[in-house]
Amino acid sequence: MEQTSLITSVPGVTAAITFLVVISLHLSKVRFFRSLGPALIAIIFGMILSNFKITPFSSPVYSYVSGEIIMLGIAVMLLNVDLKGLFKLSKQPLLAMFLAVVSVSVVVVAFSFIFVPIIPDGWKLAGMLVGTYTGGSSNLNAIAIGLNASPDLIAAANAADYAVYPPYIILVMYLASNLRHFKWFAKVWPYKLEEEELLLGKEDDAFLKPKKWSIHDIAWILAIGFAVVAISDFLSTFFPASLASSMGIVILTTISITLAQFKQIKNLKGTMDIGLYLSLFFLARIGLTINVIEFLESALLVALYCGIVMFVTLLLHAFLCRLFKIKYQYVLVAVQSAIGSASSSTVLAAQAGWESLISVAVVLGVLGNTIGNYVGIGIAYLIKGMFSI
Repeated sequence: MEQTSLITSVPGVTAAITFLVVISLHLSKVRFFRSLGPALIAIIFGMILSNFKITPFSSPVYSYVSGEIIMLGIAVMLLNVDLKGLFKLSKQPLLAMFLAVVSVSVVVVAFSFIFVPIIPDGWKLAGMLVGTYTGGSSNLNAIAIGLNASPDLIAAANAADYAVYPPYIILVMYLASNLRHFKWFAKVWPYKLEEEELLLGKEDDAFLKPKKWSIHDIAWILAIGFAVVAISDFLSTFFPASLASSMGIVILTTISITLAQFKQIKNLKGTMDIGLYLSLFFLARIGLTINVIEFLESALLVALYCGIVMFVTLLLHAFLCRLFKIKYQYVLVAVQSAIGSASSSTVLAAQAGWESLISVAVVLGVLGNTIGNYVGIGIAYLIKGMFSI
């Protein structure tokens, strides 16, 4: 039964999200909250609002925010990409992404010996987890359909995934913003991108800093962003439904980066700021949809399997990347692209101030989403064969 909330109307929920974004940006300047960053604050306060019955756990607004609004945010942030700076990057991001896929697969198989025998159709759940933690929730549901999973298992997997994800993303966002401040980390992991490699060289357009800004800049940025989203959405309809989402992001990325090379676009100020602002709507939406009570009442075994896969993958991936001496910014962007999505890894790079990695995050997220179904289904049948099911 849907809980009764104080605010339920579309305008009311929209206003609540808007104020969550304002609060997250404001509190990120306050000393006590500064280490969290605006992204984590938006998630945490969103959870507070919904679980205290101020806002609902579901609303038509959330679908729009997780669709058009986050796509607009990505398109706008990509208008800041300088290909000359991007070409300076090494092959390490691809290696980091490959190691993330390997880590997810190894962890799921390893813990299948515990969970598969005690969870009905556990081998199907294992494949679904590999898919979702390689390329996103769309892979989870696609694999579920491909494996003919029961509606109960699909519902439990989705609920558990959403329930255990907030602690994970809070941790990863915190690490992205604060690892550079820890002296011990510099000794343990000396491999990093320097400040000049992370920035795109627009000194007069410093990220989230005061700047000379015109309404004309804002108007053009939003107009171009909406146009890019509309065009990419239209062109994606020419692909099969299974590829439409991935191709939509590929097309959006291609158009935005192409436009970003023109002098007139480069001269627009605030693309990163507006992009993060729009992305915070998406993070607030994640927090607003987390029902803590429902999680505690759901299939705890499924949730436990999800949580172990998330956090052990994070540790194993870090261990492997350290062996290969991969720069830690690539490590975090890659693991978030796998376990999260292109959208969330883009937000991670933006809120950490890693301007040059925003387009990298999108590419890695799309790559994970593309191969997720293949890897997930393959692992599922591998586990089925191991247990002779």
